[in-house]
Amino acid sequence: MKKGGAVGMAPQDAATVGQVKAELEDVGKAAGRAVAVAAAPAMSPLSETLWREKAAVEFLGDLSARLAWRDLTVTVALGSGETQTVLEALTGYAEPGTITALMGPSGSGKSTLLDALAGRLAANAFLSGTVLLNGRKANLSFGAAAYVTQDDNLIGTLTVRETISYSARLRLPDNMPMEEKRALVEGTIVEMGLQDCADTVIGNWHMRGVSGGEKRRVSIALEILMRPRLLFLDEPTSGLDSASAFFVTQTLRGLARDGRTVIASIHQPSSEVFELFDRLFLLSGGKTVYFGQASEACEFFAQAGFPCPPLRNPSDHFLRCINADFDKVKATLKGSMKMRFEKPDDPLERTTTSEAIRRLFSYYQRSQYYYVARQKVDEMARVKGTILDAGGSQASFGMQAFTLMKRSFVNMSRDFGYYWLRLVIYIVVTICIGSIYLNVGTKYSSILARGACASFIFGFVTFMSIGGFPSFVEDMKVYTTKSNTALQRSSSD
Repeated sequence: MKKGGAVGMAPQDAATVGQVKAELEDVGKAAGRAVAVAAAPAMSPLSETLWREKAAVEFLGDLSARLAWRDLTVTVALGSGETQTVLEALTGYAEPGTITALMGPSGSGKSTLLDALAGRLAANAFLSGTVLLNGRKANLSFGAAAYVTQDDNLIGTLTVRETISYSARLRLPDNMPMEEKRALVEGTIVEMGLQDCADTVIGNWHMRGVSGGEKRRVSIALEILMRPRLLFLDEPTSGLDSASAFFVTQTLRGLARDGRTVIASIHQPSSEVFELFDRLFLLSGGKTVYFGQASEACEFFAQAGFPCPPLRNPSDHFLRCINADFDKVKATLKGSMKMRFEKPDDPLERTTTSEAIRRLFSYYQRSQYYYVARQKVDEMARVKGTILDAGGSQASFGMQAFTLMKRSFVNMSRDFGYYWLRLVIYIVVTICIGSIYLNVGTKYSSILARGACASFIFGFVTFMSIGGFPSFVEDMKVYTTKSNTALQRSSSD
């Protein structure tokens, strides 16, 4: 009688079965390692290089940026001598490896909060409360923190690679080898996903160039050249279509996963973009409506009595609850046939937005989210971390002057209307004037002719110089953006 298992097998069969089991175990272990690697957040090629370089040098400490703010209030002085409170007692934090989204309707104070955290408040704005960076009073130096404005102020005649290269020469030290600078530029292009348009011009009002989403990524690339640990962005998805907005946000998520702290103000993201956020700071009228995990926001609104209806974008629902302008829309549609026969289940249809905001604000003050946020901020305040100070631009004055001069010549030579067309006009006018006043003579009567010729030349040159004013305005926008980024860092010291 045969028995089951390996007892009734021949020795060679048992050996074969054992070999197969061993192979299956090896495959299972390899698959487990592959799953573990896939589950870990992927690093960009540039970040892998940076980590490899850091591993070869002496350990310098934790270089991450942990930002916290407690009871932050911003008051603006009006022209009439009165004051207006824009932000009132805000508390929150942002940690490395995460994206914190500041959301709210227009006029809610999200851009003011971003400027207050970045140290870019206007002269008539006064900040009270505490802003801590790694447990210390915030001291955001140029290079340690970066700020990407809403407007993409770029030189349209330069390519993407040239724009980033000139920026690298203006910031990186002179003793850094050119090969390393090129590697840093190419790594930044790869990290921002700009390989396909690296040799395409930026474009301007008369020259077609890269798309709006690619321009926004170029603006971000210019700010991450110095490898800042803290990145502020003012509405990076405004003016972009849904696909471009998703790609820009996905790129920011990749930057955050490399250990950076990303804080961005967002107006009204799509559901796909909203899922990429780690934390959500919801504002209305300068007050906190919700701060916590973005994935838990729907649960918070449901607990407060305003559940998100099925098949509705969560961000649309949140803004619908806290935007007082919807009361005017409801009053306008109140007499329509659709509103007359429909019986909606949405609780917002049975209450005003002002009442909804009051209930949400009151519920948040009593919720666990509020106490967890304050407890986390207190913990971050007790831990004194590394002082992040990149020291600003490390290029010498001579290198900056040479780079700016070269960039200006390249810009003028590629701008047909600014350089070549004016050169052609000058040559034509020179030939015409020379033909008119040819052999004018040297008598006393020729003095008037020479005076008229000189007056015409001076007037014409003055008139033609005005033609370069649009290009001057474009350069001034670029200069103002970069100088504000650098100087307002130093003014917060």
